[in-house]
Amino acid sequence: MLILAIDPGSTSTKIGVLKEGEMIHAGMDHDRNLIDTFAEIHEQEEMRFACIMEELEKLGLGNSRFDAVVGRGGLIRPVSGGVYKVCDTLLSDLKTGISGSHASNLGGILARRFAASSNCDAFIVDPVVVDELDEVARLSGLAGIERNSIFHALNQKAVARRVAEDMGGTYHEAHLIVAHMGGGITVGAHKKGRVVDVNNGLNGDGPYAPERSGSLPVDGIVKALEEGRYTTDSLSRTVSREGGIFSYLGIVDVREVERRMEEGDSEATLAWKGMVYQIVKEIGSLAAALAGEVDAIVLTGGMAHSTRITEAIKEKVSFISRVVTVPGEFELEALTEGALRVLKGEEEAKRY
Repeated sequence: MLILAIDPGSTSTKIGVLKEGEMIHAGMDHDRNLIDTFAEIHEQEEMRFACIMEELEKLGLGNSRFDAVVGRGGLIRPVSGGVYKVCDTLLSDLKTGISGSHASNLGGILARRFAASSNCDAFIVDPVVVDELDEVARLSGLAGIERNSIFHALNQKAVARRVAEDMGGTYHEAHLIVAHMGGGITVGAHKKGRVVDVNNGLNGDGPYAPERSGSLPVDGIVKALEEGRYTTDSLSRTVSREGGIFSYLGIVDVREVERRMEEGDSEATLAWKGMVYQIVKEIGSLAAALAGEVDAIVLTGGMAHSTRITEAIKEKVSFISRVVTVPGEFELEALTEGALRVLKGEEEAKRY
């Protein structure tokens, strides 16, 4: 099997090629000034296509015919987890940004583009809008406003599968709490293959993160709007890109935060402790939601590389269950694994 995986980020594009059972990783950065010239996300298709083609040429794969091409799923309509074939409706929703504009929308668009030249199927796997919430978890406390499921579904589910298998079971048998800790933080309750509760890590819900605000007091938001400190547009941008650690310290790199802590910076220490405190609270609340039936708590994402963070969390939550650390992100592997399951007949691709 020869499978191409495409993972677009805001100013980068990562690709992976599964060839003879081995993953080949590659990637490219894009100049922010160039990205800013595009009014809409989907308009970047030609530029990113050319960059990926150039990278494939360097790898000696420029003329390859792939068995499948798989892209990171974007902000489409809410769906259950799984592998989806990129159909015309899915492609249209990615281009129009039916549920919002994000670089990940380009994953399915580019997958379809490359699949056409190989005469193979294009897929997406576990997009960020995977919605498997229990009915009771949707209630916000105000009629007409529901809690939404937007989270690191691809990495959370991939890591949850691995941990469940390492424990001698399967994902569809396990009860896990998975905390993905990156630029945004999402903590999900995985119950027998479904994420029955999770915070919306993009739009102001859950723990604050290096660049996202997490949940905010409503009265504080109302007052800030009344005083003209924000417009609705600028507030949305701040919550998703300039909140959390950045709003307190002006930096998003946790390694720099920890360096300042070692130099005795009390503001850095407090901001760091506040983030860890909120992660721990989120894990604890989901443990209660699972009635204490937790086979493992899994810490993953870029920040899981910080032993200082993982040990601080373990100290607070290890009474609930064993804590497993799986640092980093495995999105390209998760994409190719999803496509491979379909090609092998182990899983049926879902219709969008």
